[in-house]
Amino acid sequence: MEIDSAPISRCSKDHQKIYQEWFGYADSDGDGRITGGDATKFFAMSNLPRQDLKQVWAIADSKRQGFLGFREFITAMQIVSLAQAGQAVNSDLLSAEVDFENLKPPLMDGLDVLLAKQKRTSKTSEPELNGSPQVQNSPAALWFSSTKSAKKVPLASVTSIVDGLKKLYIQKLKPLEVTYRFNDFVSPLLTNSDFDAKPMVMLLGQYSTGKTTFIKHLLRSSYPGKCAHIGPEPTTDRFVVVMNGPDERSIPGNTIAVQADMPYSGLTTFGTAFLSKFECSQMPHPLLEHITFVDTPGVLSGEKQRTQRSYDFTGVTSWFAAKCDLILLLFDPHKLDISDEFKRVISSLRGHDDKIRVVLNKADQIDTQQLMRVYGALISFNDKPINTAAGPIGTELFEKEQDDLLADLKDIPKKACDRRVSSKFVINEFVKRARAAKIHSYIISHLKREMPAMMGKAKTQQKLIDNLVDEFAKVQREHHLPAGDFPNVEHFREILSGYNIDKFEKLKPKMIQAVDDMLGYDIPELLKSFRNPYD
Repeated sequence: MEIDSAPISRCSKDHQKIYQEWFGYADSDGDGRITGGDATKFFAMSNLPRQDLKQVWAIADSKRQGFLGFREFITAMQIVSLAQAGQAVNSDLLSAEVDFENLKPPLMDGLDVLLAKQKRTSKTSEPELNGSPQVQNSPAALWFSSTKSAKKVPLASVTSIVDGLKKLYIQKLKPLEVTYRFNDFVSPLLTNSDFDAKPMVMLLGQYSTGKTTFIKHLLRSSYPGKCAHIGPEPTTDRFVVVMNGPDERSIPGNTIAVQADMPYSGLTTFGTAFLSKFECSQMPHPLLEHITFVDTPGVLSGEKQRTQRSYDFTGVTSWFAAKCDLILLLFDPHKLDISDEFKRVISSLRGHDDKIRVVLNKADQIDTQQLMRVYGALISFNDKPINTAAGPIGTELFEKEQDDLLADLKDIPKKACDRRVSSKFVINEFVKRARAAKIHSYIISHLKREMPAMMGKAKTQQKLIDNLVDEFAKVQREHHLPAGDFPNVEHFREILSGYNIDKFEKLKPKMIQAVDDMLGYDIPELLKSFRNPYD
């Protein structure tokens, strides 16, 4: 089963001219975007059922931007035309064998009359020469100036969910993170590239579980770099990001981590020892236009665990886990023991349970009785046909499980803005980050408050660090916070030991309120402004 990329809209020049005129009419505020209100009025002229129009919007707005540009508008019109011809409206329409270039525009009831009326009006109306014309703000822009927000976000317009969340982060969340050093304790500050990056899929597993072969299977080809090192032993200790690029090449980690247009600057915190074991593999591929893969070193087991890594392997996997949309844990049915290092890696994935899929790779190489002893996804990803040793029932099960996992991969780009702040940051993850930043600020300000004004500061600081579990409990009770949302105590203690608690900031209620407003009002209103207008 192939994972197809969404086809580019194909349209003749004559039809493009027609659609350009239609687009200009539908775009009521002339901002180059058709938002929900514009769409419902214009699409109604097609006389299609509301459920069909909901599907038309969902397919055309495949990136979940919350609006249609001209390119997406053409796609929508082509789907409407096919629907009027009796075709079922679903995502398969765009990959069907249809002559899109010569597909006639749909019938839009009453549109010709409205266009003619618009032309007459434009000829008779004089342009404003004196004074300033009234600027029309889109609904998406108005919510930012709502009086419900403690601090207004000064935006002339918001062009998408991603754009709105970028600005909310800069105005409301980032100040809190900077004030309480969230970037030092939890996660680096976000940049534009974090918001704009494509969805990521990370593969984790012990050596020789088929991680690289899995990616190779999906791409139907090798990729620059790591594919040359496939083998039954841990032949390399390298993280490889496999992404789309104009040509085939490998970029060293030290280079990729400082590129402003790449979302990997946060990895510099793991030092040059890690960056020398990190690389980016670029190649032109339709699948990589929508998804980026993270291939990881084989997790060590048995005697090999005695080999000490030169960097924080668990910390790096945790960093990638926070940014990934899907995490595949691959197991080999012949090596089901979980090493100490693998246990630490799995533990580091705490809080990302909804992203994890367990894959028993090479499962077709064992018989039915052995197979039933193992729990997980039953998959075999390679270029060989499925082994029939498990019998017809087992073969059917493998095929179904394989299709389910591939369906998950296909859905990632479509779900990107439902799950993420952007093409690379899940909205869920953004909200989790905001809550984590609030808890972090409560902890830091609480520790600051516990410090004496004059004498005994060093002794008090050490006592606070030693009794951090109790201090966390105090913060939890005071602010009625869920215990599961608190950071790892040992990790926090380790970082805290390098700071002077007396230099920390006191609690700033206005900053907390700004984040509360963002979570409780701004984000819901933003999503409402850019949702499918037929929901």
